[in-house]
Amino acid sequence: DVAEVTSGMAKASVGGGKRHARDEQKLQLPEHVVRMRQEQAAAAAARDRSEEEEEESEVDEAVAQARRERLSRAEEAKSRRSADRLRSPVLCVLGHVDTGKTKLLDHIRLSNVQQGEAGGITQQIGATFFPAENVRRLCGKAKVELKVPGLLVIDTPGHESFSNLRSRGASLCDICVLVVDLMHGLEPQTVESLQLLKKRRCPFVVALNKVDRCYGWKAAKDAPFREALAGQEQHTKDEFEWRWEEIKVQIAEQGLNAELYYKNKDPRKIVSVVPTSALSGEGVPDLLALVVALTQKMLLERLMLSDAIEATVLEVKVLEGLGTTVDVVLVHGVLREGDTIVLCGMGGPIVTSVRSLLTPHPMTELRVKGEYVHHKEVQASMGVKICAQGL
Repeated sequence: DVAEVTSGMAKASVGGGKRHARDEQKLQLPEHVVRMRQEQAAAAAARDRSEEEEEESEVDEAVAQARRERLSRAEEAKSRRSADRLRSPVLCVLGHVDTGKTKLLDHIRLSNVQQGEAGGITQQIGATFFPAENVRRLCGKAKVELKVPGLLVIDTPGHESFSNLRSRGASLCDICVLVVDLMHGLEPQTVESLQLLKKRRCPFVVALNKVDRCYGWKAAKDAPFREALAGQEQHTKDEFEWRWEEIKVQIAEQGLNAELYYKNKDPRKIVSVVPTSALSGEGVPDLLALVVALTQKMLLERLMLSDAIEATVLEVKVLEGLGTTVDVVLVHGVLREGDTIVLCGMGGPIVTSVRSLLTPHPMTELRVKGEYVHHKEVQASMGVKICAQGL
C-alpha cells in the first residue's frame, strides 16, 4: 500500500511540472511587446521625475524670490537709519547665583522681585524698561547726556542649571553688566559668563557688588562711589583695596585687563569695574551713567533704529484670562496689533496674527504679575507680551 501511494505522488508531481511548463509557455509574451512595455514604464518614470523636478524648482524659485525680497527690505530699512533716531540699548545682567543681580535691579526699580522668587533665587529670565527720565534721575550727580529713549534691562538666572537662559540673554543684548561679589571674587558661573561674553565679543562692564560688606562701611545712600569711599575710615578703604586687587588678579587669569572705571584710560581694551552696593545704592549712579555713555559712544551705529523687525522669544507662558502668551524682546522695528508673525514651534513654524500687545508699567518686571498696559503698536527696544492664537 505504501509503495502504491509513493508512486502515485511521483506521478502527480511529474504531471504538475508539465502543467506548470505549459502555463509558462502560455504567459510568455513576444519580445517586441515586452520591449514596448518596458519603454512605456521608463517614459512614465521619466515623466514623473520631470514633474517632481519642476515642482521642486518652482518651490526653490519661490523661496529664492522671498529671500531676495526680504534682503532688499532689510537693505532699504538699513539705508533709512539715522543717528537722530536711536532705540534703547538692551542691557543684560549676568553673574553667579547670589551675587546680588536682581537685588541691584530691585534697588534701581524700587521693587522687590528677588523676595518673590522661590528661595530668593531667580528661576527665569525677566525684562524691565527704564524710561529716559528715570535714568536721568537715577544717574543723579553723575551727569550724562542722554540721547537714547531709555534702557531695556534683561535679568538672567545665576544658578548653574540655567546656562541656556544665560546664553540666550547674552546673545540678544548690546552690552552686559557682569555682577561679581566683592567678598567671594570670581565664582564658577562668573567664569562661565566671562567665557560666554568673550566668545560672543560682547562689550561689558563689571559691577563689583556688596562693597557695604567691608568692615565698618558707612552707608551713603545712592552716592557716587568715589564720594562714598572718601567718607570711610582708613581700615575700610584698605580692606576694599586688597579685596579689589585680588579680584583684579582673578580677572587677569581669565585673559582680561580690568581697572576701576575712574582710572580706566582705554575702555575699549580694558574692562571698567564699578563698585556698587545693592542695599544702600553706592555706585549705582556711576554704573548707569557708564553704561549709557559707553553704548552711545561705542555702539551708536548698532543703536540706530531700523524698520526691519527683529525680535527674540524669551519665554512661553499660560496666563489666566489671556491663554498662551509669549514674552518677546523687540530689538528693531515696530510691532502692531493684527500683524502676521511667524514663530518656531515644536512641530514646525507657527503662523499667527497678533491679538494684543501688552507691556508692564515702566520700571516694572515683565515676569511680575499685575496690570499690563495695552498698546496698539510697540516700538523697539521693548519687552512685550504677545497674545495670539495657536501659540
